[in-house]
Amino acid sequence: MTYADTMTALNAKRAEIETIQAEMRAIQAKGEPEVVQDYVLDGWDGPVRLSELFGGKRDLILIHNMGAGCPACTMWADGFNGVYDHLAALAAFVLASPNPVEVQKRFAESRGWRFPIVSYGASHFAEDMGYRHRDPDDERTGGWNPGVSIFRREGDSILRLTDAEFGDYDAFCALWAFYSLIPDPDPNWKPSYSYA
Repeated sequence: MTYADTMTALNAKRAEIETIQAEMRAIQAKGEPEVVQDYVLDGWDGPVRLSELFGGKRDLILIHNMGAGCPACTMWADGFNGVYDHLAALAAFVLASPNPVEVQKRFAESRGWRFPIVSYGASHFAEDMGYRHRDPDDERTGGWNPGVSIFRREGDSILRLTDAEFGDYDAFCALWAFYSLIPDPDPNWKPSYSYA
């Protein structure tokens, strides 16, 4: 297949993806939000309620991160750090992981992360939101799942509008878009904490 033919075929597929994304946004707009309780999480300055994470914003983007033991979750978070100012202008933005606060502080400092971070390791929040359904005895994951939940405050109510799990080739990590453009990428490549 010539380069021009390849690009024609790929652009047709990209147009299909755009159509599907528009259909997904329309479905999401019709969805009934899920009411959630005002969970108490571990903030860096002490206990913090989910409602407090909104600050003065109507919406909250909350990242479900598997913690310092996951190089892939670290890669996603490194990307969020780069666009944090844009995200924070759109909605409140917080990363939550199961790591204790002291571990989070050290790890975030080592990565230069600028966004707020909370721990949900001592609560049922991640499990209730569907982000702890892997095997809790799995040494690598501890049972945690990565993803994102979007919340909205309406009066005294907290509503979850939508959520999505993270995974290879998703739209939440820019690296995968570039990776997918390489016709035969290194099959042994994996995210790492550093590439020295």
